[in-house]
Amino acid sequence: MKRAIYMDHAATAPVDREVAEAMQPYMTEMYGNPSSIHQFGRQTRKAVDDAKETMASAIGAGYNELIFTSGGTEADNLAVFSAAYSCRDQGKHLITTAIEHHAVLHAFNHLETQGFDVTYLKPDEYGIVSAKAVKEAITAETTFVSVMYGNNETGMIQPVLDIAEMLNDRGILFHTDAVQALGTESFDLSASPIDYAAFSAHKINGPKGIGLLYVKEGAPVMPMFHGGEQEKKRRPGTENVPAIVGFAAAVAKVSAEKETRKSRYAALKEDMLQRFSASAVHYVVNGDQDRSLPHILNISFPGVNIEALLMNLDMDGLAVSSGSACTAGSVNPSHVLTAMTDDEAISHTGLRISFGLGNTNEDAAAAAEMIIRTVKRLQ
Repeated sequence: MKRAIYMDHAATAPVDREVAEAMQPYMTEMYGNPSSIHQFGRQTRKAVDDAKETMASAIGAGYNELIFTSGGTEADNLAVFSAAYSCRDQGKHLITTAIEHHAVLHAFNHLETQGFDVTYLKPDEYGIVSAKAVKEAITAETTFVSVMYGNNETGMIQPVLDIAEMLNDRGILFHTDAVQALGTESFDLSASPIDYAAFSAHKINGPKGIGLLYVKEGAPVMPMFHGGEQEKKRRPGTENVPAIVGFAAAVAKVSAEKETRKSRYAALKEDMLQRFSASAVHYVVNGDQDRSLPHILNISFPGVNIEALLMNLDMDGLAVSSGSACTAGSVNPSHVLTAMTDDEAISHTGLRISFGLGNTNEDAAAAAEMIIRTVKRLQ
């Protein structure tokens, strides 16, 4: 039986064995509540504190600027609602983009029902939202802006530092969803004008159900939950110690291997693109590959039914997707591609290939041939 090829790492990634090994003792041996004062609690408190120090070092943040959450969605929501509600007396105009992850888009949709005025900026044809576009959308009532770091469908890297700097000069809070960028991009958040940044473990071979929100010192936080005094009362609830330890282990490993991973993913992407170009299939690359995260490739095959393509590839043993995993099973076109182009032949046929742990040159070659063969048949 041939081995199935997994190239949907932007949806979720397998837990690295070393990460799983680091987590295991905290599920069976070191199980104390970190808030307990006895030795069992002190043991796990140290593990949580050490993990936070590892995270802080990896993204250039202060220990007290980090809040552990249940994942990227909660981190995004905590930032968006904290900024919007804390500043509503100064103004109720908010800005985000039409290509955000639904964790951000749906949060802004909800804020509209609460009396906020939201501007959703469309990207250019390459999937980029410029600082100039954000600047032109600002009004006297604007208090908060959210623009993702790297898009989860196209991989396009947004000019977040330029945007954040421009907003900082105007006293406007800024948040970025950096979930897809953590494994390949470098961060020095305390030295940057970014106020909030969200991260998640399961995209970098850590466990599911654990995320992190960076909150610059002085930026407002309004707790979504109420309970104990964990995370300085900003996010109450007994800490998920095994997951926190796993997140830190995954971050430590990806930080040490970042450049190697970037080079490998870029090579896999280039190899697949060369194979597509050498074939007779008609395809369009969505986005500018010179400004893209190295592990994500989004291509459209005009004339091909995307659901038929995905089903055939799955039966052949290749796991890829048509966009965000959060919209799996939906027959609607990608909201990201729809924002980038009016051409339905492109927006309705986008295929996302995302590389990660375990993918080899042989995998890229086999995957490309499977796609080419299937597309020729369907096209």
